[in-house]
Formats: sequence, C-alpha cells, structure tokens
Amino acid sequence: MLAVLFMLFRSNKKRQDQASQMRSAMEPGSGVRTIGGMYALVKAVNEETVELEIAPGVVTHFAKSAVAAVLDPQEYDAIINGRPGDDEPVDESAVEEEAADSKPLSLDKDVPEGVSDKGGADGEAPASK
Repeated sequence: MLAVLFMLFRSNKKRQDQASQMRSAMEPGSGVRTIGGMYALVKAVNEETVELEIAPGVVTHFAKSAVAAVLDPQEYDAIINGRPGDDEPVDESAVEEEAADSKPLSLDKDVPEGVSDKGGADGEAPASK
C-alpha cells in the first residue's frame, strides 16, 4: 500500500517538474499551444501570466498554467502556415492546381447570375412578391 502511494506521489511530482521546466522555457517569440487548443506566439512573460499574440496585433493575457506546450519553431510554423515537415514530400503539381483553382476573396457585393438584386435603396429589405 505504501509503495503504491509512493509511486503515485512520485509520478505526480515528476509531472509538476516537467510542467515547471516547460513554463520556464517560454520566452518572447516562442510558439505555444494552450490547454484550450489555441496556438499563439509569446509576446511577454510575467510572474503569473503570459501575453500571447493570437492574431497579428491581437495580444491576450493568459495564466501560465493555461499553456499546455511550448512548440519548436518548425513545428509551430508547420501548424500555423500548413507547411509540411522536412520528411514529407511536396507535390508541386497539386500546389499549382490549387493556386489556379482558387479565386481571390472579395468584399464586393457580387450577385450571382440568374439572381436579381431587387432590394430597396440604402439597404432596405427586398420588395416582396
């Protein structure tokens, strides 16, 4: 019984030490994954919190305990930018086809063929039939 308790406490202590080492490895510029599964870049590390940039220009504050993993720069880049790892082959023809098929996004109000825009002036609701 005592041996089981000892092993239980020992493994828990090991896990806490690993988490502490991981959090001490955080530095500005590191890529991290939070316990919620969000990927971000570390902007600043404070005593109890860490500032994470979740999108360009969007910085949030998280508790250090909310960081699940500090990622290698290559791993973070592959996850965020969708780039394959060094050991994965890249099919150049598939990349070119995808680029040719993609249509740039636009914020203009495009009306598909066969559909008429019978809305009123200044954003009023369309006239009913």
